[in-house]
Amino acid sequence: MQYYPPKHQVPNFHCIHCGVYAMQYWGAFLYKGGSQGYTTHQKLDYSICGHCHKWSVWYEERMIVPSDAPVPPAHPDMPQECIAEYNEARAIVGLSPRAASALLRLALQKLLAVLGEKGKNINDDIASLVSKGLPPQVQQALDFCRVVGNNAVHPGAIDLNDTPEIAHHIFTMMNFIVEDRVSRPKHISSLYAKLPEDARKAIEGRDDRAA
Repeated sequence: MQYYPPKHQVPNFHCIHCGVYAMQYWGAFLYKGGSQGYTTHQKLDYSICGHCHKWSVWYEERMIVPSDAPVPPAHPDMPQECIAEYNEARAIVGLSPRAASALLRLALQKLLAVLGEKGKNINDDIASLVSKGLPPQVQQALDFCRVVGNNAVHPGAIDLNDTPEIAHHIFTMMNFIVEDRVSRPKHISSLYAKLPEDARKAIEGRDDRAA
């Protein structure tokens, strides 16, 4: 699903509070300007989500309440082992892309452990998944998160302070990996379990004979 991050005065985006793509109602703050009565503040305004009705406050076209997080929320099937690091990275990415990337590197390491790997060396875990038939697109997503996250811990060719959008892409990649490795198998298993028991037994018998 396409994610539309919050942007100043844009009429629709994914709400920081509820995560729903919804209409945003914009308004300006007023202040008392002495004898001239109330005046519109030129730098401070707010948006109200049409879905959850919660407020966001903007100053000089940047969201300040809640803290700016122009990246997608965690995938609904993100393993609990990774949620804390993902959400913490999301909360600070606007202030420090490097720190956020380092946290996501840790989240990736934990995710690989959930996927059945050792969870100690990210590169070795990716190689193991590739040997088991990992699709190339997922491998590239994993390596993107690995390389950028590693660069945050050990500065190298990518300067995340100069190119924060690269750090932002890790969030999308993490959700893509969860969708492919966690959500799809979960969905397929759920559908398969709804088949009649006789049909499932026949399929199992067929596969046993083939083995």
